[in-house]
Parts: sequence; structure tokens; C-alpha cells
Amino acid sequence: MSYAGGTPKDITRRQMLRRIGLTALVAGPAGGLLSACATSGGAPAASAAPSAGGAATSAANPFGVKADAPLEVVIFKGGLGDSYATDVHEPMYTKEFPKASVKHVATQQIAQTLQPRFASGDVPDFIANSGSDLMDNGALQSEGQLLDLTALFDAPSIDDPAKKIRDTLIPGTVESGQIAGKPYILNYVSSGYGLWYNGKLFQEKGWTPPKTFDEFTALCETIKKAGITPYAYAGKNAAYYQYWMILITAAKIEGNQLLMDVDNLVDGVWTRDAMKKSAAAWAAIGKFMDKSYEGLIHTEVQTRQNQDKVALYPSGSWLENEQKSNTPESFEYAMTPTPSLTPADKMPFEAIRSAAGEPYIIPAKAKNTAGALEYARIMLSKEGAKGFTEKSGSLTVVTGAADGLPLSPGLKSVNDALKAAGANIVTYSSFENWYKELETELRKQTNSLMFGRISADEFCANMQKKADSVKSDSSITKQNRTV
Repeated sequence: MSYAGGTPKDITRRQMLRRIGLTALVAGPAGGLLSACATSGGAPAASAAPSAGGAATSAANPFGVKADAPLEVVIFKGGLGDSYATDVHEPMYTKEFPKASVKHVATQQIAQTLQPRFASGDVPDFIANSGSDLMDNGALQSEGQLLDLTALFDAPSIDDPAKKIRDTLIPGTVESGQIAGKPYILNYVSSGYGLWYNGKLFQEKGWTPPKTFDEFTALCETIKKAGITPYAYAGKNAAYYQYWMILITAAKIEGNQLLMDVDNLVDGVWTRDAMKKSAAAWAAIGKFMDKSYEGLIHTEVQTRQNQDKVALYPSGSWLENEQKSNTPESFEYAMTPTPSLTPADKMPFEAIRSAAGEPYIIPAKAKNTAGALEYARIMLSKEGAKGFTEKSGSLTVVTGAADGLPLSPGLKSVNDALKAAGANIVTYSSFENWYKELETELRKQTNSLMFGRISADEFCANMQKKADSVKSDSSITKQNRTV
């Protein structure tokens, strides 16, 4: 690695601070996070062993949690709320360790709240790193700031100590949280993604959710004549809701290898035929949107949908719970898969994106990593997962944890869609955790495409240019996935 002025230590600080948005905090050498250089090989994996001074390990206490060690939990309070933590997981933890105090912090500004603490070294123990203001997990890992969670997934399950936790989770969960070949992220929520609508309104109007883009366009014309905005998303803070749709459609056209190639920064992936066709199809739908929605946040657009001012909205299975306090009796959430483009698509209409999401991380320099690991083990018990679903209205990655629970209309529609999809599942994406700069650019280009400022070809060319830039930047640790 070469350095244009300054010491390697100072350059690495600047690179790291730029990656996680801390440039405003730099005030010379003392303002850095770490002194180690982040090379393309990545930082050494942080040990998953419990904090120094912990208790002896046992079958009931596999991480050696010290009975009176305090635990600090920071939760992103978005669509899932935070009552699952305050009413379920944290009480379960204090029941197990009654001498331990749990400090709960809820925020919608994760990066803004925590970046200064990472800079100073005063980090919390457990973090829900989610929302539009999330921190760059790839950058954190490359600087040795994240704990390797292998020990968590290899630990005995609370429900069946004969089983490792990894064997109690839906397939792909552990892999979806890998960086540099090791699991640094616990993706806890099993989300289905598609187009959401008011089932009661569609029934009343005689509208059928579209199965093809031709049907989608025709339905938008009909809805527009009824005085309702046919389709919308929030451009101000939730452009990622829309870029998921573009990627889902591209994957349906070509197959899941396309999304793996996006993650792996394969040359020319953004300018492939499937990506261009998907971008063009969605740009055509964008013509039915109200341009003022680019300046709105997600809850504003969702409230308008609850008022039947918006017919179709792209989101995941947390939506119904997020809006429950604003949803009138006349509104009943339902979800339909992303429409097919042509009969020649590799994946059928029924295919939906179902992925382990909502990333939780443990800082490697936390004061109580053992407690954080045990907290995560509690989350991954059936009791912890069931309580999460009851409080958040979302399914978890714990197999069978929701069996027997009554499901709301929206969650039932997601469950039905998953059953109909069978093995036809659009795979997860990892670039969002690996390459924050690429993800930020994708939000920008998605808005430009959907609100009519650029063409599909320009969208693809711009994204390929950014992907090439990330690939050639030696300060960014490169990742690879094979499944």
C-alpha cells in the first residue's frame, strides 16, 4: 500500500473515518479509531472469546458471562420498534443474570449516535445496526471493530443443547452475515419483500395485483384514472426499498447468480441485459409516480397509502407492524410478489426475495462481549424469537419459532407467498454490508432513474462506474461469496 503524505497510521485513520462517515471528527492523529493499517487482506478476525475477567464457562453459561457485569444494548427503533428488546430479550437476560444491569438505548440515528463512541473507544456491547443511518459493517470489520460470531453459531441452543445454534436457523442465515469468510453479523429477521397494497381497496375496486409488467402498467393506468397515485416510494430516506425491486426483477430475469456477481464486483455486471431490462421496466413504472415523493420519508408515504392515496408500495414484511398505529379499519395489508417481465424469465412470478435481514453486531472492543453473545443466544431461542414476532409483527430466522402464532393479514400474505414460492427464492445481497459507498450510490442513481432524470442505460453505466471504482480502491477490503 502506498501513502501520499502522512504516516500509514494517519492515512488508515482517514480511510476508515471516510468509510463510516467520521471525517468531521478528525482533529489530527489523536482523532483516529485504530492504528492498524487496513490492507486488502483485511484485519485479523477479532476473537469471539468472552471479555477478560469473565466467569468460568459451563453448559448453562457457554461464554462465561460474569454474573454482575453490566450490558449496554443499542436498538434501532424503526419499523420493528424496540419493545421486543425491552419487554422480551432484556427481561430474559436479567432473569438469567439478576445481578446484571441492562442499559437500553433506542435511536433512529445509529451512525450519528455511535460513530463518536467508536472513535473514542467507548462502545456499547450489542447493536442493532439498521436503518438509513446505519454504520458501514464492511469498514468496521476491516478495522477489527467487529466480533467474529462463529462461537455464537457453534454454541449449544437453549432449546436443545444437543444442537448447535446454526442448526436451528433457516438456511443461509449464517452465510448472509459473513464478511471475509467469517460471520460478523447476525441477520435476525426473516423478511419477505414485494409490493404492498390495501386488500380491501383492491377487492372493492375489482383490481387484481399484477403478475407481469404489462399488467402492472395497465393497472397503473386504471388506478391513475381513479385519482390515486398508482405507485410510490420515499426518495428522501428509503430509496433502498426501490432498488431492492430493481434487483429482484433482474434476478428473476437472469437468476440468482446475477446478485452474487453484484456482491463479488464482477466486471460488467451492472450493464448486463437483465439489469438494463429491469431498470427500463421500473423506469416506466416511475412515470406513474408523484415527483414530490422524492422529498418524503418512508412513514409519510406509508401514511398516504393508509389513506388510499397510494395504491402499491415496495417494502418488506415489517411494514404492517410499523404502520399499525396509523392503519384505519378500512385498510388491510396484503403483499404480492414482484411482477415478471417476460415468460422467458429464469424465475417464475411466484419467486420472492426472502432473506435474513436486520443486522445485529457485537463490537470487538465491547466491555462485555460474553454478555452480548449470551444476549444473542437468548434472541435465537424459540422463546426469544416467538416474543420478537409477537412484539414486532415480523418472523425471525429461528426455525419453527412462529408455529401456532396467529398471524396478521399482512404477515399471513407473506407466509402464503413464501409457501407458493417454494424453492424459488431470490437470494440476499451482501454489498449493502460490504461496500457502503456502492450502496449509497445505488440510492442516488435509483432516485435519478425512478424520478425521470436518467435513462435505464445511464443508470446501469453509472452503477458500473461506481462498482469499478470500489473494485479498484485498494483501501477497501474486497469480499467474495460462493453461495
